[in-house]
Amino acid sequence: MSRFTPFLLSLVFGATAMLPAGDLGLLRTFKVGGEGRWDYVALDSEGGRIYVPRSTHVMVLDLDGHVKGDIAGTAGVHGVAFSRELDRGWTSNGQANTVTVFKLSTLEVLKVVKTTGENPDAILFEPATKRVFTFNGRGKNATVIDGATSEVVGTIPMGGKPEFSACDGKGRVYVNNEDTAEILAINARTLKVEATWSIKPLEEPSGLAMDVQHNRLYSVGGNNLAAVVDATTGKVLATVPIGSGTDGVAFDPGTGCAYASSGEGSITIIRPNAAGGFEGIKIPTRKGARTIVANTSTHRLYLPTADFTPVPKDAKPGTRPTMVDGSFQVIEVGEVH
Repeated sequence: MSRFTPFLLSLVFGATAMLPAGDLGLLRTFKVGGEGRWDYVALDSEGGRIYVPRSTHVMVLDLDGHVKGDIAGTAGVHGVAFSRELDRGWTSNGQANTVTVFKLSTLEVLKVVKTTGENPDAILFEPATKRVFTFNGRGKNATVIDGATSEVVGTIPMGGKPEFSACDGKGRVYVNNEDTAEILAINARTLKVEATWSIKPLEEPSGLAMDVQHNRLYSVGGNNLAAVVDATTGKVLATVPIGSGTDGVAFDPGTGCAYASSGEGSITIIRPNAAGGFEGIKIPTRKGARTIVANTSTHRLYLPTADFTPVPKDAKPGTRPTMVDGSFQVIEVGEVH
């Protein structure tokens, strides 16, 4: 096990902080392998499964990193949402402009639904209405699907490129608008945007998570900042420095902390401080680990990554590094005793 205590204590932003539940560190590395890049991971703690989108298919792992199944035919898959009550899961297939509906208990594909906008990216199941929302990047809209019938019931214009989303479980959905640096608040019943809030100085917001108990949103941006936002008024309560290359944030009500993952190889723990504000504690992970999911039962965090070859010096700007074949892995971070 790797202990991160000295690194942690040297990177507290703002007031001195105590760690939420002992020292966080790397617990295990699951050497998964397989083909394809990845995007948003999803975790079913009750079912003991981690869903990992891998470009053309979804790998299904148990909580020890063993492959337990696979969902094929999901071209350009970005995310997975699910409902144990409905025994259904849904994948957002960005290249195919579809949603794959599968049976959660067996992983059997039941139906493929066409979205009303191009490049469905983030996907969310809203439990109060039992509706599924896909946020379509190039379409700049959201497709709404009845979770029980798999029928499309509406389209919501986003006014820009939607990114990750969150909900309060009571019928309100929130989504980042990457183009405008705003959060949109959506009524899941009427399918109307009820509020639009600027979250500047945050730029190009991607990951979004919610503290339902305290009605706060945590949004992470491309300019190395996270914003803590009041989910009623839209007021930016605080901004916190985070790592570069971030694409995800998770919230764990058991620790009261948000965790922003960055591709540079770090997590920033965001938590309230004694002065009534918010602070960040930065811990190292592994390069490329830019998305994250929290197991709120065990308070462990899971981040996918891989090994990469360096980008050639003469490569065009924006060239992505090449993933080493068979190097895909999921790291588990948690309390180190």
